[in-house]
Amino acid sequence: MFKQTFLTSAAVFVFTMPALADKAKISRQVALERLGQVLFFDPGLSSPPGQSCATCHAVGTAFADPDRSLPVSRGVLPGRVGSRNSQTVMYAQFSPNFHFDKEEEHYVGGQFWDGRAATLEEQAKGPFLDPLEMANPDKASVVEKVRRAAYADDFDTTFGAGALADIDQAFERIAEAIAAFERTRQFAPFTSKYDAYLAGKARLTAQEKRGLRLFEDEKKGNCAACHPSQQGPDGAPPLFTDFTYDNLGIPRNPHNPFYKLPSELNPAGANFVDLGLGGALNQHEEDGKFKVPTLRNIALTAPYMHNGYFATLRGSVVFYNDRDRKPRCKSNLVPEATALKQQCWPTPEVAANVNDEELGDLGLSDSEIDAIVAFMHTLTDGWQPAPRRR
Repeated sequence: MFKQTFLTSAAVFVFTMPALADKAKISRQVALERLGQVLFFDPGLSSPPGQSCATCHAVGTAFADPDRSLPVSRGVLPGRVGSRNSQTVMYAQFSPNFHFDKEEEHYVGGQFWDGRAATLEEQAKGPFLDPLEMANPDKASVVEKVRRAAYADDFDTTFGAGALADIDQAFERIAEAIAAFERTRQFAPFTSKYDAYLAGKARLTAQEKRGLRLFEDEKKGNCAACHPSQQGPDGAPPLFTDFTYDNLGIPRNPHNPFYKLPSELNPAGANFVDLGLGGALNQHEEDGKFKVPTLRNIALTAPYMHNGYFATLRGSVVFYNDRDRKPRCKSNLVPEATALKQQCWPTPEVAANVNDEELGDLGLSDSEIDAIVAFMHTLTDGWQPAPRRR
């Protein structure tokens, strides 16, 4: 094989010219990715038709939910909503399979806020069958829709004759194709201003530089403790998440319409408490912990946190800064804007296991908070240098 090394704005990659025997594998992979793309954007795979993966993971909002009118995502059926804010799919391909790290003694990786899906493939299956999302009654219903789709023959081309004949196998193949698409470069371009800065092709403003210093300072923001910001030893670009789980003490969100769903969809009603990882594992010592999200494209993916409590990025940083210094609000159902105005914070949704070692009393000034927010805006993909003046 012939190998050629070249530079990108983020890291050094090795491009390998395939031998003739490898071309068939590459061709199949491309076909699989294209099939996954069609599935990802097909609104006909819900019951009733009208919702696709892209409905809650749109291109223009870094593959997060474009609907800012709610803190959580709508389902295809009128009045139905999930209990959580949809995460971006960008850079999700780098999350390791869900596992317990014995050395560090904590859980790592997986997909969804609570890690209940170990892999991208497992994650891709979930929304199809969730009554609060695409609402298909079973796998057979999904497969039958694909069988009737204009691209059904592409499954035989990609997987072989009769690829959709067996329900279970066909459903696995649908998930495999979607996951393959989600592993393409479109979901991990590494084209932010910060990537260009690391490559020596961009300059940060004075405020952005200050924000970076505070972001990494262990005695100040210390954001990099969970959102690593430096290239790896091999030159790999930073992912701005360590894929672990944490309870940040986020309050309940009074604007979450999930509380008002009928009892058959939300038996706890207004008393619903999201236990996160602890609920998924049935382990109380993990209650209230949610997956650390990537900060890449964070400026595009509001609202923030698992329940969308924060409408603004700045509000999130303020909370990190003074959660433990401000008094408790009189009610535990106070929205972000009111809490900021009243200079208080509601009690955590889950009081156990709250991280009070790395956040809650950072001692940041208003200008330092603004600098950290300015730095996080450099993490948006698609950055282009300003045109030179002639």
